[in-house]
Amino acid sequence: MPFEPFTVEARGAALRGVRRDGEGVPLVLIHGFGASHRDWQDLIDELPPELALIAYDQRGFGDSPAPTDAAYSHGEDLLALLDALELERVDLCGMSLGGATALNFALDHPDRVRRLILVSPLMVGWSWSSEWIERWKQIGRAARSGDMAGARALWWQHPLFESTRASAAAPVLKASIEAFHGQQWVQDNQRHAPPDLDRLDKLAMPTLLLTGGLDTEDFRRIGDAIASCGTGATRIDYADAGHMLNFEIPGRIARDIADFLSD
Repeated sequence: MPFEPFTVEARGAALRGVRRDGEGVPLVLIHGFGASHRDWQDLIDELPPELALIAYDQRGFGDSPAPTDAAYSHGEDLLALLDALELERVDLCGMSLGGATALNFALDHPDRVRRLILVSPLMVGWSWSSEWIERWKQIGRAARSGDMAGARALWWQHPLFESTRASAAAPVLKASIEAFHGQQWVQDNQRHAPPDLDRLDKLAMPTLLLTGGLDTEDFRRIGDAIASCGTGATRIDYADAGHMLNFEIPGRIARDIADFLSD
């Protein structure tokens, strides 16, 4: 089935994406920071063609513009998206920042999520290491000074992408970073929220956690926290891959995702 574009209004923002009709509960794909729904293409190509799919751009990324003066929550945006598309229950797959969105939404609205897939997930309210914070400040200073090219160069060189830069997927990652406008480095009006770490024990639905053995310390710690939360999350750790599993090993994670959804 072909993909059809859509636009829905979500609390003052226009969320844009693509949708493919198909069999079963729809799988919603949520991209990472600085990315867009297009970053899922290699994974989509490896997933069963009959699977119903939705991939959208979160507020302020890709084709979904964000008002600069409006406070928001990615989780609330996702709720508005599902309501607008008249989807009562979905499977969620979030990558990095999208993983934080998916996890936060699943904790807030467990009745709307059948199965949850977290790919190298971030977590709402996470306490970052001093090294991560310092690198983030450097990128922010460059962006706020008007040197957006310099900010993108610092992001490209971030240890988060070390294994991807050394892989065949390096040009795809480079193009994704170059396409990012960088507004969130200058100003991001996400509302403060309590840390999801404190309520991981409430995670109710079957959960698949996909992590890379070469990922950075912060993301390894997030993966460890989710894996040990006592809810029975299934973890697959790919020892030879880093953070960007959707770029580095799309075929492998597609098989594991398909198996998980078909159980």
